[in-house]
Amino acid sequence: MEDKDFLQFIANVKKMTGIDLALYKEAQMKRRLTSLRVKRGYQSFSQYFDAIAKDKELFYEFLDRMTINVSEFFRNPGRWEVLENKILPRLAAKSPRLKCWSAACSTGEEPYTLSLILLRKRLEATVLASDIDEGAIAKAKQGVYTDRSLQDCPKELVSKYFSKDTLSYRISDEVKNRVTFKKHNLLADPFDSQFDLIICRNVMIYFTEEAKHELYHKFSRALKPGGVLFVGSTEQIFQPQQYQLETEDTFFYRKMG
Repeated sequence: MEDKDFLQFIANVKKMTGIDLALYKEAQMKRRLTSLRVKRGYQSFSQYFDAIAKDKELFYEFLDRMTINVSEFFRNPGRWEVLENKILPRLAAKSPRLKCWSAACSTGEEPYTLSLILLRKRLEATVLASDIDEGAIAKAKQGVYTDRSLQDCPKELVSKYFSKDTLSYRISDEVKNRVTFKKHNLLADPFDSQFDLIICRNVMIYFTEEAKHELYHKFSRALKPGGVLFVGSTEQIFQPQQYQLETEDTFFYRKMG
C-alpha cells in the first residue's frame, strides 16, 4: 500500500510540475521525501501532495529537498585550476567569445566561480546558468554567501569581487552581470547547442543509469566539436566514446570531431 501511495505521488508530481521523480534513484528519493513528509505531519504521500499543491511554501521546500542544494566556490580547487590553465586557453584560442553553460547550477556558486575565472583571464564569454529549483535561482541572483561557501575561493578574488556584510559576503555586479539564470529541467527540457563549455557537477549521482546515459548524449549534442563537458569528482564517465567524447583531463571530456 505504501509503495502504491509513493508511486501515485510520483505520477501526481509529474502531472503538476513536469518533473519525473522516477528518473531519480528511488531509495534515496523516497527516504528523503518520507522524512520531509513525516516532519510536516502528513500520514501519507497523497495527503502530502494535496498540501504541496495548495501551499507554495511547502512546495518550494519539497523542491529544495529534492534537488539538494549543496555548493561552494571553487569546489575541488585543483579541477578549477585545470579549467583555468589548460582547458579555457585551448577553447579561447578557437573561439574569441566562449559560450558556456553551468547546468544544475544550484545557488550560483559554480557559474560565479566560472565568471571569476573568466574575469581573471580577461576572456569574453556568455555564461548561462540553469536549475530546476526557482528558490535556488532566486538565491543565486541575490549573490549573497556565507564564508563557508567561500573557503576555497582565492583570497585576492574575495577582496576584489565581494563586499562583506556582518554575516555574509555579497558578490559584485561585475561578476553577476556576466551570468544569465533561467529555470530548466535537465530531464525534460530541450538543450541549446554550440556550447564551448558545459559544467554539470555533482548532479548525476542522483539519477538512474538510464537517465545519466540519456543526459550524456544530450550534453554531447549540445557541445561544439572540441567543446568540453566538466563533471563532478564522483562522476567519471566510463567509455566516453559512446557519447562522442574523449578524456582531455580527469573529469574533463572533449567532444570529438
